[in-house]
Amino acid sequence: MEELRAIAGYSAECAAATLDIFERFSPTDSRPRNSIEAARTFAHGGKRGKALRDAALAALKAALASDDPAASHAARAAMCASSAAYLHPLARSTQVRHILGAAAHAARAVELTAGETVDLGADRIRRAARCATPQVVDVLRRFPAAPSGGGRVGELLRSLDRTLRAGALTPSASEHEAS
Repeated sequence: MEELRAIAGYSAECAAATLDIFERFSPTDSRPRNSIEAARTFAHGGKRGKALRDAALAALKAALASDDPAASHAARAAMCASSAAYLHPLARSTQVRHILGAAAHAARAVELTAGETVDLGADRIRRAARCATPQVVDVLRRFPAAPSGGGRVGELLRSLDRTLRAGALTPSASEHEAS
């Protein structure tokens, strides 16, 4: 459960970094914000139950309802944050999406906001790599590499996956404890 909380906390922070993108287009829709808060609550000791699943589903519905692609990806990042608590221990590459999906969707939202500027997406991935705790990386390494496919979000996911597995850009445990 401690590892799931670490994954959910990491995912929530990755998603929160682009919440403003969604709220610019839908300022009265609180579903993605609520999803991120549900993930944070779980990460800090809350229950893993219906409220968390409902928050993820609500954020997905917000993503599907959005006419703006960047806002949709920001909402999907929020959905991934709440869904992170449901990582399965099955050694399947698809489970990597539970760990890194929020970061990948957040990076895509940033790219789309800037008119498909892939340098900004790559920068967001580097930031996500630096934010990953040693515990998050340890859990990730128990799974096969991220699966193929998934378009640009899949490319971003695989880029982050490779970076974290290689140990590149991740701070040491002592740096996390100092922050």
